[in-house]
Amino acid sequence: MNALEYFAAPGVMTSPGRYAALFEGLPTEIGLLCQVIQGLMIHVHWLERYGVQLPRLRLDELQLRSVAAKLARIVELDQRPLAEGRTLDRRLVGNCRDFSLMLTAILRYRGVPARARCGFARYFLLDHYEDHWVCEYWNAELQRWVLVDSQLDGFQRGVLAVEFDPLDVPRDQFLPGGEAWRLCRGGLADPDTFGIFDMHGLWFVRGNLVRDVASLNRTELLPWDCWGLVDVREEDLSVADLALLDRAAELTCGDVPEWEPVRQLYENDKRLRVPSVIRSYTDEGVQEVRLPELKPASGG
Repeated sequence: MNALEYFAAPGVMTSPGRYAALFEGLPTEIGLLCQVIQGLMIHVHWLERYGVQLPRLRLDELQLRSVAAKLARIVELDQRPLAEGRTLDRRLVGNCRDFSLMLTAILRYRGVPARARCGFARYFLLDHYEDHWVCEYWNAELQRWVLVDSQLDGFQRGVLAVEFDPLDVPRDQFLPGGEAWRLCRGGLADPDTFGIFDMHGLWFVRGNLVRDVASLNRTELLPWDCWGLVDVREEDLSVADLALLDRAAELTCGDVPEWEPVRQLYENDKRLRVPSVIRSYTDEGVQEVRLPELKPASGG
């Protein structure tokens, strides 16, 4: 299976499961699809700026990993077709990963190669690389991978004064985890400018690098899910660990023109590969989570 075929098929997190019919009849144009997603979901960090107050229990929606689970909750909140926008208080609470995952899932359902990318955006805070996810899809007409920020609605673009087209995010405005690692390790960027809130530094960059490698193998986990080299203290990293991370960064720092080496690296090294049980660092404390059976990266 080549890379385009692989990314055109759903993985365990992006499969809509028994809710697949909800994707029927949605717009085909990327911009309109983003508008649909923005009408279904609301970013947890923007609630206050939207003027929305929700019960504390609604934040549990952030723990929904799969698109199928998200769709179940979306229709529980509002049974209308997905193309009909919800009021702000009836939208699913999510984050950047969730917006990116939903677009990825819809595109894969239609056979369009797509993948969620974990990294850092330069357009949220001045002189800062914010922890962020976007969707990357294969544009057959342009014959290239295109980055799309499906989270950025008109309100957010106005607040952030975003001047570029979020349907084709410039490569210097979003850095995959591998590119961030490469820049920091090479002394070309300050690791402390990468992160979110009070979490920043090379350890944080490392986490996004490994999460991006997993996502490139159709295993898109929550931003606070940890395993392998994500969950190792900096002082415990070996020379071999750093060499593996450098190699992973080299292969994934851009649009990944050679996917097979990434697949092999991930499949053959448990320091990168997502296990059946992970640790999730939630607001309620550290939880051990058993994941659904993960298909091998070479599978359809």
